[in-house]
Amino acid sequence: MKILALDLGKSKTMACVYDAVTGDHVYRTIRTVPDVLQDLIGAVRPDRVVLEISSTAGWVTDLVRALEIEVQVANTAHQAWRWRNVRKKNDRVDALKLAQLSAVNQLSLVHVPERRVRQWRSFISYRHQLVQRRTQIKNHIRAILDREALLMPAGHRGWTLDSLASLGELAKPLDAVSMDQLWRAELWMELRALETVEMWITEVEHKLDAMVQADARTRLLQTIPGVGPRMAEVVVAVIDDPHRFKNARQVGSYAGLTPRQYQSGDSDRQGKISGQGNNRLRSLLVEVSWIGLRYNPWFRSVYERVRRASPTRKKIAIVALARHLLIRCWAMLRDGTSWRPPELACAGART
Repeated sequence: MKILALDLGKSKTMACVYDAVTGDHVYRTIRTVPDVLQDLIGAVRPDRVVLEISSTAGWVTDLVRALEIEVQVANTAHQAWRWRNVRKKNDRVDALKLAQLSAVNQLSLVHVPERRVRQWRSFISYRHQLVQRRTQIKNHIRAILDREALLMPAGHRGWTLDSLASLGELAKPLDAVSMDQLWRAELWMELRALETVEMWITEVEHKLDAMVQADARTRLLQTIPGVGPRMAEVVVAVIDDPHRFKNARQVGSYAGLTPRQYQSGDSDRQGKISGQGNNRLRSLLVEVSWIGLRYNPWFRSVYERVRRASPTRKKIAIVALARHLLIRCWAMLRDGTSWRPPELACAGART
């Protein structure tokens, strides 16, 4: 088998052409642009192309798939790819290691979805970044008032229309303030930034809502009491193809919601959750699990069963509920079925 391993860079790429039988290999340095990479693949005619996951990996994977060549995308966070106690590390060594690990099937691979799904994921992430930007602006506004010994209502009460109007009365344009009133200009600019970001968030959410309504899978997940459009779109976009998971344990592990295992001799214990996978999916699952305790009896039953009436097990119980919720979402997507409470599902299975 001939393997083409690519150590991708933003401007240049180190390519290693590796013979899996003899171990012979040669290197090529090329520019990281589609036409040059396609020419290289056409000249080498590899059986497999291997690369690391990166921001560039998406379009490279699309290009290789279009040429109907097997492509592997390696997870560089996996233990097999960690560099420890090495004396030499460079682009050539990276490319060769990719090829060698691929030849013996020792790479931990990453699922790279189709372009439209990657675009959807990025747009969801962009909304999250806008929300973070809004939070930063609000924190800065509070900091400005703190410096001037001015009080502001706590929590969401500080951002009502009346509160924003009061802030607007304190603010002044930059060309209308003196040296000792610069804070008013700073406040004026931050209020303008807040208004702009709020407008962007509204526009992005309108687009995302339209996409959610047009997708049968996200509508399916919203039949779960307590699950809204933001949760549904993240689960569908991250899972992508539910049939790529063999069982529920793989789904929980993919989201980093399964405990780490420490086994040595007679000792076998479990630690905290691994925390691997998509952090946004994991945090959203936990957030929805807390909220859903008020709306979904099944949420409450799972939570109370794991908590065992112990105040110290609240976090353990909510993480367990988040894992159960994700697994049920995955099963619904896999089978194309709407939400049914567990007791109804069991009753239906007996008939």
